[in-house]
Amino acid sequence: MDPRIERINNATDFVKVGIGGRVPEVGIVLGSGLGKLADKISDAVTIPYRDIPGFPVSTAIGHKGNFICGTLGGKPVMAMQGRFHYYEGYPMESVVLPIRVMIKLGIRRLFVSNAAGGVNFGFKVGDLMIIRDHINLLPNPLVGKNLDEFGPRFPDMTRPYDPALMAKAEEIASSLGIEVKKGVYLAGTGPSYETPSEYKYFRLIGADAVGMSTIPEVIAARHASVPVFGMSVITNEAHDDYPEDYENNGDDVVAAADAAADRMSLIFERLIASL
Repeated sequence: MDPRIERINNATDFVKVGIGGRVPEVGIVLGSGLGKLADKISDAVTIPYRDIPGFPVSTAIGHKGNFICGTLGGKPVMAMQGRFHYYEGYPMESVVLPIRVMIKLGIRRLFVSNAAGGVNFGFKVGDLMIIRDHINLLPNPLVGKNLDEFGPRFPDMTRPYDPALMAKAEEIASSLGIEVKKGVYLAGTGPSYETPSEYKYFRLIGADAVGMSTIPEVIAARHASVPVFGMSVITNEAHDDYPEDYENNGDDVVAAADAAADRMSLIFERLIASL
C-alpha cells in the first residue's frame, strides 16, 4: 500500500473512533485568530492533533491544534481549529493530510478561512473578502504519484471556489448588514512577510489579498471534487507606500483576525444552515 494512503487511513480510523462514527457533512478550516467559530459548535467532541497517529503539530500563532466535531447550523461538521503550513517545515503531504482525512470521513463541502494582507488599495483592516479565485506560489500538494482513489492526475481548477456558495454567502451577508468584498487570494511560502515591492508585484498580477496558507487545502479538496467556499479576514494593509516607521507584526494580525471573527463566524454558520 502507498505509505501516504496508509497514513491517511490510520489517522481516519483513529478519528472515526474518537467521534463515535459520526459523518461530518462540512469540513471547516479555521485560520489565524479565527478559532472562535469552534465555540459555536454544539455537542462537540475535541480531538487534539497530537493524539492522532501520523499527524504533525500546529506551531503557528493563534492555532490551537484540534479537530472539533459536532453540529453547526443544524448540520454535522468537523472543524480544524488551526492548520498546518509549509513554512512550519512540513511537507505538502502533511499540510493537506487533515483535508484528506475529512474527505475520507465523508465531508461533502469544505469551508476555508485565513488572515490575509490586503494588497488591494480598496481594502482596509477588518474587511471580509470572499475568495473568488487564487494564485498559487506554494508547491502544489498533488506533485508526485497521483492518489487515484482521491481524484484524477490532472484535476480541473476552472472554478476552485464554488459559485453557488459564493452567491449564497453574499446574499446572507447582505441580509445581515455585513459588507463583504470579493477578490483573488495569493499564497506564498512565508514565514517572512513580503517586501513592499513584492506587494506591488502581487497587485499587478491580479491579487487582492496575500497570505501563507489555504490554497494547498483547496487543491486537495478540488482533487476529490469537493466544493469549496473560502473567506479571508484582511488583517493588515499590504501596500508599498508605508510610512518609514511601519512594520508588520504577527500579534497584530491575530488581534485583527480575532476582532473580525464574529462577523465571519455568523456568515459561515448561516451558510452552513442553508445547505
